[in-house]
Amino acid sequence: MTKKELFFVPLQHYKSYKMAKKVLFINQEITPYVPETEMSILGRDLPQKTQEAGFEIRTFMPKWGTINERRGQLHEVIRLSGMNLIIDETDHPLIIKVASIPTSRLQIYFIDNDDYFQKRQMSANESGDDYADNGERAIFYARGVLETVKKLRWTPDIIVCQGWISAVVPFYIKKAFNEEPSFANAKVITSFHENQLKSDLGEDFTKLVDFKEAQSSLLEGYAKPFDFMELGKLAIDYSDGIIEAGKDVNPELLAYAKEKNIPVMSNPGDDYAQSYADFFNKIAGE
Repeated sequence: MTKKELFFVPLQHYKSYKMAKKVLFINQEITPYVPETEMSILGRDLPQKTQEAGFEIRTFMPKWGTINERRGQLHEVIRLSGMNLIIDETDHPLIIKVASIPTSRLQIYFIDNDDYFQKRQMSANESGDDYADNGERAIFYARGVLETVKKLRWTPDIIVCQGWISAVVPFYIKKAFNEEPSFANAKVITSFHENQLKSDLGEDFTKLVDFKEAQSSLLEGYAKPFDFMELGKLAIDYSDGIIEAGKDVNPELLAYAKEKNIPVMSNPGDDYAQSYADFFNKIAGE
């Protein structure tokens, strides 16, 4: 039986072949909760196809302020909410909501917070200006997802990060959560799309990122100001694999990944689900 065939058979048929069985998707966009884009469609379809193949998955995204909770039938998960994340010596309550896409039976966990997501759009306001605290929002999202997965007592084999909002996750996985049972053996893949931030993340970003062993001193080698390019490099440096998921991925970031000898998947083609499956299996087996 080939690797391709293995990915698409039920888990009970696996015997000795080592491969990913649990996949955590940390997304920025998923349709129908946000408008259809290249990223949001992939954010819905890839987890769905992975789940239909018999794999156990968990899928997260931010609860952007543009999401209609009643229409999307979101409801708070009390047992997962209630934690306060301290960023810059300030407590920020973590609220977890959940909903399901009826047509796909795909369950989505939403990371919410009054300061970072309620009544606020993705990266920019209605005038098109990037939010000044986007870096802080990415930090909150990354830590919020990882703390929630810990509470779920779930152990992913592969973690797929999509979009700028998830770009801090690889750094935290490898430095702050690397000894946690949920993440000790996880492989991290960053999925790149087009440039999404016009402004930098602010002078304080590298200081605010401090958490456990994920210290700002580890970011001293990156250029200032810390912008989308540096955020991408940070994600690459702590990832086990990179996916060229969009049509207009920054070529400098792809070249940077190849210079670091990190496996890169490019041009997945029409049968993208199978291409992703093969790449997941490759990274999980390394």
